[in-house]
Amino acid sequence: MESKSLRTCLLTVLALVFLVFVFGLGFGAGYVTPRLLGRTPSVTGPVTCPPCPETVITPGEDGETVVVTPIECPKCPEIPYVDAEGDTPEELQGLFNPFWETWDIVHELYVDQPVDQLALMRGAIIGMLDALGDKHTSYMTPDEFKQANENLEGEYEGIGAWVDTSGDYIEIISPMRGSPAAEAGLQPKDLVIAIDGEDMTGIPGDLALKRILGPAGTQVTLTIRRGDETFDVVITRANIIVPTVESEMLEDNIAYIQLSNYGDKTTQQLRDALKSLQSQKPEGLILDLRGNGGGYLNTAIQVVSEFIADGVVMFEQYGDGETFTYQAIPGGLATKIPLVVLVDGGTASAAEITAGAIQDHNRAPLVGDVTYGKGSVQSWITLKNDAGGVRVTIARWLTPNGRQISEIGLEPEYIVELTVEDYEAGLDPQLDKAIEVLKELIK
Repeated sequence: MESKSLRTCLLTVLALVFLVFVFGLGFGAGYVTPRLLGRTPSVTGPVTCPPCPETVITPGEDGETVVVTPIECPKCPEIPYVDAEGDTPEELQGLFNPFWETWDIVHELYVDQPVDQLALMRGAIIGMLDALGDKHTSYMTPDEFKQANENLEGEYEGIGAWVDTSGDYIEIISPMRGSPAAEAGLQPKDLVIAIDGEDMTGIPGDLALKRILGPAGTQVTLTIRRGDETFDVVITRANIIVPTVESEMLEDNIAYIQLSNYGDKTTQQLRDALKSLQSQKPEGLILDLRGNGGGYLNTAIQVVSEFIADGVVMFEQYGDGETFTYQAIPGGLATKIPLVVLVDGGTASAAEITAGAIQDHNRAPLVGDVTYGKGSVQSWITLKNDAGGVRVTIARWLTPNGRQISEIGLEPEYIVELTVEDYEAGLDPQLDKAIEVLKELIK
């Protein structure tokens, strides 16, 4: 009797111990893991994804189950140890604890190991800059940073369009005149939502742009979203020579200059064109900034100074309230001739500085469409050890009258639409209106 009762009690105790051990393993996976991620002192060496069949389970001093060093488990990769307290500035350690905790979770628990640490690092930077809510502030890989900093002058193989890669999709700022993009009918504000049938949702703009570029003679199919309409456009790539300044004499003794970008040679080419036209003694001048995606700030100041004798060209306003004033450079060649400026939805950045300064000084009226609205300053910073670079919005541009350009644009005195039908028919009602307005100014 006593022997049977004793045996029953022992079996009961063993059963209870077994159940406690089993449930301990189950809860350990959910409860002990945070202790591991917090780097419990009793855990040393590479940790693993619990529960692992080849991991030693030992009770901790406080009675809790603790997972310790695994025994040569091929399923559990070695986890790089990051000393959050040592690698993070003291004043930011509390703030960055969730980041390092998440870093450890991914390395320990993510299903596909080993993870790409370089991709994680770059993704963290991208997410940080995206959180600012500024589409012009972004991270670029070394290749993207090199491509973005190439000289504005020169040539390349592609479709010939100025684009904005900072949004959810590539946005057409403007097609270059005479380019495959222009011949295909692309317009400002068009969004490229797919390339060769591949959805571009979630693809960084700089990477999507590389898929549009390609050898001359090859074709690329762009799926365009224009308002509520979506359609495909097949474009044959070509060798694109980036235009800068074109000029000619129109009828009725009117001079015409088209400025296509603001590169490092633009000012000299503009002065050469002005001198050539002035030798023909024009009565008035039309400055065409349509489709001009901008460029260098110093070039914009120089260009404005060719048309404004003196005064403020623009203000550069920083986040701390500090403001820099840019004045016109004396010696402009076209400060007195009657002038009209053509603009449209593709007139952006440095081109808007030019148009805004001319408009605020009452130097000339604007004719065309509301401009793009890119009125901010980006600093392009190279990261150490060839890790790419970041562009960060550091200031905003204001016109001489203190007007904000960003997300607003400039409204012309004479709003004239240029439709696809006009373009296909070879008509240019905007230029026609500019000539009409200029003739009135000449009178």
